[in-house]
Amino acid sequence: MTQERAGVATAKGYPVTLVGPELKIGDQAPDFKINQDLLKEASLSDYAGKIKLISVVPSLDTPVCDSQTRRFNVEAAKLGDEAIFITISVDLPFAQSRFCSTAGIDRMITLTDYKHRTFGEAYGVLIKELQLDMRAIFILDANNTVQYVEYLKEMTDHPDYEAALNALRELI
Repeated sequence: MTQERAGVATAKGYPVTLVGPELKIGDQAPDFKINQDLLKEASLSDYAGKIKLISVVPSLDTPVCDSQTRRFNVEAAKLGDEAIFITISVDLPFAQSRFCSTAGIDRMITLTDYKHRTFGEAYGVLIKELQLDMRAIFILDANNTVQYVEYLKEMTDHPDYEAALNALRELI
């Protein structure tokens, strides 16, 4: 039975239920099956041995998600190849590609949870009522141990960019 966490988050002030566990620092990051594009799938093991910042957004076509993705794209360029930056949403691959090309996003790996929702369930960010992934930040070390996690309480709030980036820099 899949765990449900009611009352831990809101979407525009309305309570929502998150499906899946709440990951904590020190947890082993769960694997997932997710799409790179319409047909090609990826999993956590595809990024083995890399430090990863995973930025989870409900939809790239919203102002906060747009800002979050642009901010991490800029930071990824500053850090070079020391870490990989991944944005995950449930947007269709076509929408992700369009967003990246028009916004000049060239340092983020965009993955979509639209088909299976296994990332959302494994990381405890799947919003049951909306079938979107709740905004969150995860930083995993090269061994896929969670080193930083931020689950946003309100879907429309910005994450703590500086705290996440400071945690990432400590691993590099």
